[in-house]
Amino acid sequence: MPIKFPFSRRRSGPTDAWTKCPSCEQQVFNKQLERNLRVCPHCGHHFRMGIGERIELLLDDGSFAERDASLESGDPLGFADQKPYPDRIEAAKVKTGLREAAVWGTGAIDGQRVAIGLFDFRFMGGSMGSVVGEKIARCFEAALAERVPAIIVSASGGARMQEGTLSLLQLAKTTAPLARLDDAGVPFISILTDPTTGGVLASFASLGDAIIAEPRALIGFAGARVASGTVGEELPEGFQSAEFLLERGFVDMITPRAELRSTLSRLLRLLPVAPVEEIEREEGQHAWGPIGVLSGLAERVGGAVSETIGIRVEPDASGSGNGDRPARSPGAPEPATTEDER
Repeated sequence: MPIKFPFSRRRSGPTDAWTKCPSCEQQVFNKQLERNLRVCPHCGHHFRMGIGERIELLLDDGSFAERDASLESGDPLGFADQKPYPDRIEAAKVKTGLREAAVWGTGAIDGQRVAIGLFDFRFMGGSMGSVVGEKIARCFEAALAERVPAIIVSASGGARMQEGTLSLLQLAKTTAPLARLDDAGVPFISILTDPTTGGVLASFASLGDAIIAEPRALIGFAGARVASGTVGEELPEGFQSAEFLLERGFVDMITPRAELRSTLSRLLRLLPVAPVEEIEREEGQHAWGPIGVLSGLAERVGGAVSETIGIRVEPDASGSGNGDRPARSPGAPEPATTEDER
């Protein structure tokens, strides 16, 4: 029987004082981890961050003002697996202190005002249901109405399965405002953190004017095993890592967490919101789309092309604009017309 010493100096430390790094397997003191922005000091592994930590990291002190905080998920399908969907929502609220997996509002980065949305992976894997999709869409719409840049920090497993097809509809809802942002000259910066997958990646997260990823972030539509089975071949190791995607042009840059705020500040200066006067001046020009391309072609090639494709090219004030027939001299007879032209 072991002897017990009543005055032993050995004490069992708190179990939550250390965190084991999943990359290098080193034990990191939690206070050191917090001081280092939740980045492993040994190997540089980026641990996941909550919404509050992200706001403190990216935005000016006291500048964030949350909007639509009262939006909460319902249970439109009456979904239940091992436990009812409302019970899962309540458990996630208790765990995280949040009402949903995403928060949005306005803030400032080095004095530059932005509309920003942030995901928290702890809330049901950051999954996107009806409320999350609504918040992201409202973030884009506010950026358009107030003419400020939009920033989304993604950390999500994709669409929320408990809402079925309703969650898939959020892909269209969150993507549609981006076309209007682009037309209005309002920039959108997408930040991909570990993990960004599924419907979030397949919609707005991959459509930024600038796409930034954190080092070694997992980025992909489906899991590696599912993706490999779908294409029927062995995929290269690390094909869903931020570094692999950077080499192939899917992301624009990989930025360490400590440099993320300064990088955003620089991008906001390089991608300013277009002045309203410039947008109005461009409204009269042909849009870059199928009709715009065909119309431009008609103007350059001539009237025969415009008649063939069914686009009428209006002449300018002098009556000799591109696409018109050559102007006749005052005494010249009217040219004959064929049956097809009639």
